[in-house]
Amino acid sequence: MPLEKTRATRIILFCFGCVPLFIRKLFFKSLLTIYYHASARRRFIALHNLRCAFPEKDMEELIRIAKGVYRNLAITAAEFFSMPSITRENLHEWVELEGLEHYEEGIAQGKGLLSIAAHFGNWELMPVTTPLFLKPLHIIYRPLDNPVLENMTKYVRTIHGNIMIPKGGTGKRIRELLGQDEFIGIMGDQNVSVQEGVFVDFFGRPACTGVALAALALQSGAPVLPGFMARQKSGKYKLILKPLVKISRTGDYQADLLENTQRFAKVVEDVVREYPDQWFWIHQRWKTKKWQVGL
Repeated sequence: MPLEKTRATRIILFCFGCVPLFIRKLFFKSLLTIYYHASARRRFIALHNLRCAFPEKDMEELIRIAKGVYRNLAITAAEFFSMPSITRENLHEWVELEGLEHYEEGIAQGKGLLSIAAHFGNWELMPVTTPLFLKPLHIIYRPLDNPVLENMTKYVRTIHGNIMIPKGGTGKRIRELLGQDEFIGIMGDQNVSVQEGVFVDFFGRPACTGVALAALALQSGAPVLPGFMARQKSGKYKLILKPLVKISRTGDYQADLLENTQRFAKVVEDVVREYPDQWFWIHQRWKTKKWQVGL
């Protein structure tokens, strides 16, 4: 069952839902264009990250990608208010599935299934459509600070049976769920503190990356399925399921944590390179530095 809506959630979803999608897109594109020019700090972060990631591209191309990032965010925001209306009957109007065989291979192992995703394309569309294609998810997430946004996003994400699990002290519970052959979704593309992660190569730079996914895969034996919601030129989406990530199990736990986390980062990097304007470049992905390890 979806999370119960608060009064604020009902009002916001109703009001925006009454506005035609194309008008919402125009509104949010205009809003994010203004933000692109008004927020020099965020614009600088995006362009700096892009310049480091793609040293072969000239500044004109990097600016085009950066503007595309804001456009992607605008479209994601506009489409959010249509998501409660997505059903099995109209799913084909929004998304097509690629790589079902990888899901079937993973779930057939009978050890549950871990999925790595990213803030890529329309990532909010994934929890809405994945249960319609596959099965409901248990989604590990960080609660939002704003209670109105927290209730609204949780409601939409749980419409088709997903269960939200706040981060922090959830390892034992997740292992139990995997033992029950459940499907677990984890975001794997954000910066973390040195206490939570290890440094792996991401676009040629050391990026502190959470080890929770690697730890769960090693401890449970569950396979790891990468999944990404990529916007196509037509405006529709493709839910891309990549081949299962091969998990290193050498017996050296710390070395395996590092190696597997690197493999997950490489999967994310590969899809971002294919669709560079659909990733969240304004995030300070490389904020944590190696020199902070000893602090």
